[in-house]
Amino acid sequence: MEGSDTPDDSAGPGDIAARVVNNAAQDIGAFIRSQREAAQVSLRQLSQLAGVSNPYLSQIERGLRKPSAEVLAQIAKGLRLSAEVLYVRAGILEHRAESAVRDAVLVDTVLTERQKQVLLDIYDSFCRENQQNTGDARPDHPTDFDEEKSS
Repeated sequence: MEGSDTPDDSAGPGDIAARVVNNAAQDIGAFIRSQREAAQVSLRQLSQLAGVSNPYLSQIERGLRKPSAEVLAQIAKGLRLSAEVLYVRAGILEHRAESAVRDAVLVDTVLTERQKQVLLDIYDSFCRENQQNTGDARPDHPTDFDEEKSS
């Protein structure tokens, strides 16, 4: 009866991994459902738009199935979301630094995938440039700019 005192002792690495996968499946499913409802699209409509069977999509939303990257891309297209958003939620991609701008662009339903990618590339470029400039070209005194302006 060793290990029966604490339930965590009986959980092996396989059990823990299974729980992590299950939690990820439930998270992505709930997120897909919330995005579908926000877009006012029925389950049947999304299944047709995404080319995924209605029962399979229902199982994904309920957290019973974890979709592949390909299926997530199809669902993203049907919801007019960036596939990156779904990949991050599903744990396929690593989440980038928090950014309200990035999040807003990715969930915008008016922009096409190409437009979203171009905007994000430009935004990332500006962020990288600003990071480089803050280390190299920062004035010694914050008021230097004000003095130049008044001259």
